[in-house]
Amino acid sequence: MTADTHFDTLIIGAGAAGMQAAAFAGAQGGRVLVIDHARAPGEKIRISGGGRCNFTNMGAEAKNFLSQNPHFAKSALKRYTQWDFLDLVVQHGIPYHEKTLGQLFCDTSAKDIITMLRDEMERVSAQLWLKTQLVSLAKAGTGFTTVLEREGQRRAVTAQHVVVACGGKSIPKMGASSLGYQLAEQFGLSLTPTRPALVPLTFTDTLLDECKALAGVAADAVVHHGKTAFEEAILFTHRGLSGPAILQISSYWRESTPIRVDLAPGWSAQAGLKQWRAEAGKRNLSTLLSEILPQRLVQSILGPKLAQARVGDQSDRTLNQLADRINCWELQPTGSEGYRTAEVTLGGVDTDGLDSKTMEARAVPGLYFIGEVVDVTGWLGGYNFQWAWSSGWACGTAIAEKTTR
Repeated sequence: MTADTHFDTLIIGAGAAGMQAAAFAGAQGGRVLVIDHARAPGEKIRISGGGRCNFTNMGAEAKNFLSQNPHFAKSALKRYTQWDFLDLVVQHGIPYHEKTLGQLFCDTSAKDIITMLRDEMERVSAQLWLKTQLVSLAKAGTGFTTVLEREGQRRAVTAQHVVVACGGKSIPKMGASSLGYQLAEQFGLSLTPTRPALVPLTFTDTLLDECKALAGVAADAVVHHGKTAFEEAILFTHRGLSGPAILQISSYWRESTPIRVDLAPGWSAQAGLKQWRAEAGKRNLSTLLSEILPQRLVQSILGPKLAQARVGDQSDRTLNQLADRINCWELQPTGSEGYRTAEVTLGGVDTDGLDSKTMEARAVPGLYFIGEVVDVTGWLGGYNFQWAWSSGWACGTAIAEKTTR
């Protein structure tokens, strides 16, 4: 084991939150070390947004986040906003564009954001150790002692501040693990139950057969769970349903509860079908509905009996049943695709144990939790990255202030 090395701040995790925190923690000259077991930093950034990184959302507010304490995220989000991060993107000359619903993406590559964060870390001389494992972490007086394994050697490192920014359980093939939760429990912090979020939903039996037959079909829809609803696209897959609206509702869905899908947002199928019967009775149902919905979806809704039927020949009961299938399709997912494809992990370190202004553990001075490991989970569309930037900033600036004292 090599000799001790001392840092003001040790950050566990070189993802979005960790690199952001490093840039601010070292702003006043503090020595910062960021470690990660991966071969490269920011792997979730790299693959996000189809390789373009949906790095924030113009409308990000606390209402766009799920947490057992819905007020916890307000402080960080208000003090470091999407506009602040966008200013950084502009300063680094990264071209970007806005898509629907306020989502901002890189024009060229998500790697631009990673490069920007690494440049910000280098500006404050923060060190980055990749392919480095945390062997142990312990409180020692006013600071911490750690043992790290790097390049086959174990190194003892001490730090005044330790930041846990190693994410959640989502996408284990990229190295995601429960390390952050284990560290929280080690130091006596409570956890809220975790589950996959922003994840496709799966089905069995007849519903699965129907989804398989429609695999690849996309449609605009409103997906409801209880009082929560999202209007975006859905996508049929060989396992069930995906697409933005499904991913959004998955964060709210719970086992043994149904979801409800409106396949024709803004169109009353009941009124429309009866109007067609009165005004275009000789036309086929399939032809008329294909003006509203994808043709393969229409064929699935109608089934073989009604595929060639004329709208004028249908009873009120038949049209009402069709209308319910279109505007109020209730279905029961049997599960989700799990952490394998989940974009984020819902739940995590209980916010009751953290200071919302600094992200510091109330009972363990000098220990911080930021980003996905905390029980703050955003909607799809750049919100989770904004939480990484905001919580990383809150933590980093708090550490910098203490470093200068």
